Amino acid sequence: MSVFGNIGNYIRESQIWGSVFRHGIPRDRRTRAMAVLSNVFLHLHPVAVRKSGIRLSFTWCMGGLTFFLFLAETITGVLLMFYYRPVVEYAYNDIIQLRAHVTLGLLREIHRWGAHAMVIAIWLHMLRVFLTGSYKPPREFNWGVGVILLKLTLLLSFTGYLLPWDQLAIWAITVGSNMARATPVLGHEGPGAAAMMIGDVPLIHAGSDARFLLLAGTSVGPGALLRFYVLHCIFIPLVVLVLIAVHFWRIRKDGGISGPL
Repeated sequence: MSVFGNIGNYIRESQIWGSVFRHGIPRDRRTRAMAVLSNVFLHLHPVAVRKSGIRLSFTWCMGGLTFFLFLAETITGVLLMFYYRPVVEYAYNDIIQLRAHVTLGLLREIHRWGAHAMVIAIWLHMLRVFLTGSYKPPREFNWGVGVILLKLTLLLSFTGYLLPWDQLAIWAITVGSNMARATPVLGHEGPGAAAMMIGDVPLIHAGSDARFLLLAGTSVGPGALLRFYVLHCIFIPLVVLVLIAVHFWRIRKDGGISGPL
């Protein structure tokens, strides 16, 4: 046996190696099951799945592609946070610098086009699940989780749209946030808002409705930029991460990826 073989055996037989890797190389169904169940990343997935249920012609691989794009967006987003300052005096110039100088503009463009691709991928994933009837019992709970993830993905795109702080972003968010004024009960122009009264004083008005909560003010300004930055970079991604874990866990509990009808 070579020197490297002896070193490899010594490492694999050490206490440190045994404390990290509880099982050997999976060579049969039992060891494969033990390796999956004892791995923090793999245990969310089933030990075995239907071969027909993982055919590319059936799944389109859109769920996995959406998750991959989310990871890419997370990594590039964290790197962009080192260069971007969410204040009106610097936001636009920081984006210009990111486009012109930082990594030849590739970092920002990967994040931007990855966001577009993620929206397309999650829509196609939901379409595939609907067309194949994979939302039916016992998977209706996971369908609901997927719908929430779809909405959060759209919110990620919406909140990220303001961060370049150019004329297109400001006026697009102005138009988009104006729709919040018509939110039922919570929008000061929405149905039910007039009934929210304490005596003659309305509880819901332009300074306390859903649009004000979204923009941290009555118009798109410094407060809106900071709020959208926190939502885009911290709050929504954390919620998405938790729901993705629940989504994967539920797939396992429901017997793996659904097979063709």
